[in-house]
Amino acid sequence: MKLIQPFRGLRPPPELAQAVSAPPYDVINRKEAKVFAAGNPHSFLHVSKAEIDLPEHVESGDPLVYETARRRLESMVRSGFLLADSEPCLYLYRLEMAQRQQLGLVATASVNSYQSGRIKKHEFTRPDKEEDRTRLALSLQAHTGPVFLIHRPNSGVHAATQAAMDGAERLYDFTGGDAIRHTFWRIPDPVRIADLVNAFEALDYVYIADGHHRSAAAVRVCEGRRNQPDPPPWDASVNRFLSVLFPSDQVRILDYNRVVRDLHGYTPESFLDALRTRFFVSPATDPVKPQTKRCFGLYLRQVGWFRLEIKPEVQLSPDSLPQDRLDVSLLSQHLLEPILGIHDPRRDSRIDFVGGIRGMEGLMNQVDANEMAAGFSLCPTDLEELMLVADADQVMPPKSTWFEPKLRDGLIIQTF
Repeated sequence: MKLIQPFRGLRPPPELAQAVSAPPYDVINRKEAKVFAAGNPHSFLHVSKAEIDLPEHVESGDPLVYETARRRLESMVRSGFLLADSEPCLYLYRLEMAQRQQLGLVATASVNSYQSGRIKKHEFTRPDKEEDRTRLALSLQAHTGPVFLIHRPNSGVHAATQAAMDGAERLYDFTGGDAIRHTFWRIPDPVRIADLVNAFEALDYVYIADGHHRSAAAVRVCEGRRNQPDPPPWDASVNRFLSVLFPSDQVRILDYNRVVRDLHGYTPESFLDALRTRFFVSPATDPVKPQTKRCFGLYLRQVGWFRLEIKPEVQLSPDSLPQDRLDVSLLSQHLLEPILGIHDPRRDSRIDFVGGIRGMEGLMNQVDANEMAAGFSLCPTDLEELMLVADADQVMPPKSTWFEPKLRDGLIIQTF
């Protein structure tokens, strides 16, 4: 099975695209989603976070949530809020933020390619989140949130994309309340589709940038079907999952910062003393947003900002593994684990994470509003670092990358 294939997209009519489109389910909480969708019956959040339409005591994971999502999707189709294309197509999706553009191909990616390692991962998944997305997909019989894939720049892919753009049909073009412009095209021409499929087939690997839980859920759904007495044919839609593929030189990673609830028994003064065994520590009058590797910002509640620079003698050797050289790894190895006693950021309730899109003010607000002890700002992970970790079949620490802008949910859906 080839890496990508066209599909019959289920999508809103152009006049409803902006109203239907919604932030990804995992970047806003229930309260934020409820506010975002208020007064908008078209919002796809009524499907992707259906708990917003249920009483507060009904929690995520309750069977009623998935049943509500299923009924809502069916209602959107019956009402004409979502329409299915008559023939398999590919699509182009361009996002523009602060005059920076990224253009990706919307296609279905092969589960076989994921299982064989051609689609590379860089994160562990959480079982509860993977189970949630699996149950939602099975309830809807659809993949609704696209997996964000990247690939190294390739001249053949670029040429095929530009040629397809010439004859593509523009479907949507709107700017959301966050000032991000979303433009979407359909590619119905079988010749252009074949050229794109073949161009992507020449790539050795593609990489999951965002969407590890969605892709893992799609694999679980596919494997469940394959294990039935009457398994689906090789070309069935369930053997693929919804994706958008971008060249890595167009994609931007922001910092993904950390906040901690306590100082593990230290006072602010003794904590700073403990840091000085591994870091150069200097006070700062302004928020510290690191611009170079091996430097970190520290915000202590009711104390202020400090600049941390890891000492050369505690850095890793040049032959260390790619994942161990990441700033997020160094922060864990030399501060979170030995000083604060946080050994498993995936499960430890004493640590939380703040996406770089919220800025240093968002980091400070998270600390102050929630009476947390401290926040740490980091330099963003490089895309090449991400791909090197994935190429080594290793994983990054959790919450290592924050991609911006985010793909909208609801603009295109893959049924199976």
